[in-house]
Amino acid sequence: QVQLEESGGRLVQPRGSLQLSCSASGDTFSSFTMGWFRQAPGKEREFVAGITWSTETPYYADTFKGRFTISRDNAKNMLYLQMNALKPEDTAVYYCAATLHTQSDDWEDFGTWGQGTQVTVSS
Repeated sequence: QVQLEESGGRLVQPRGSLQLSCSASGDTFSSFTMGWFRQAPGKEREFVAGITWSTETPYYADTFKGRFTISRDNAKNMLYLQMNALKPEDTAVYYCAATLHTQSDDWEDFGTWGQGTQVTVSS
């Protein structure tokens, strides 16, 4: 099994950039597709981006294409989300998650979750 822990969330100004990190531990990390989700206050959990293990193929919700970049460093068991041109509506708790599904954007397919890290975009 894998355990996940997000970090890097903080207060940031609009138009700013921020990189979130997710540290994975356990003996099965290499077999997982990894993803980022977010949940804003009063809203449902939303898929942001995913990245496969074998080919490191990223995929995104249309909303975030070209603005957010997901990456992983399998040697370090790390997952990242580079967030650029941040907007107030990006304010949310961001979660990393793991799934054995190759390219899923459905939260129900992700069985392992971190605790979340708060991102607040405000001037």
